[in-house]
Amino acid sequence: MRRVDFYHLLQWPLEQALPPLLGKVLESGQRAVVLTSSRPRAEALSAVLWTFRPDGWLPHGVPGDGFEADQPVWLTDSDDRPNGAGILLLTDGMTTARMDEYDRCLDLFDGRDDSAVEAARRRWVACRDAGWELHYWQQTERGGWTEKASANIGVAAPAGR
Repeated sequence: MRRVDFYHLLQWPLEQALPPLLGKVLESGQRAVVLTSSRPRAEALSAVLWTFRPDGWLPHGVPGDGFEADQPVWLTDSDDRPNGAGILLLTDGMTTARMDEYDRCLDLFDGRDDSAVEAARRRWVACRDAGWELHYWQQTERGGWTEKASANIGVAAPAGR
């Protein structure tokens, strides 16, 4: 069974939460696609991945950089997968028609935005109804993650704030 993890951002914005999550993906030997709402958003996140740590960066590319198939992390506003990634990160409320092509999906949403939380609930229900294994993670005060729910234990949609 394939898996979708919902990440409820409460303490940090996406720009701060995304690099550590992508770091874990790369440490596991996986490749990732980050689906964003626009090309400028993908480019802004790319800039973050170059500069988020003074002593390092995360290897990645955006459309126009070239070598799409070689990029460990691909940031895009198109529903494509040129790097053969097994992990998809959905941002900005994005959805995909290609979920079955990935082994795992991370759906990151802003917990301070009521409409984003409501949209995440709808995505949770749609994924549950499609038979995906679901996990709901809430950000802690220190920026870490605590698992709050799983479809495997009969919990419905993620709670609000």
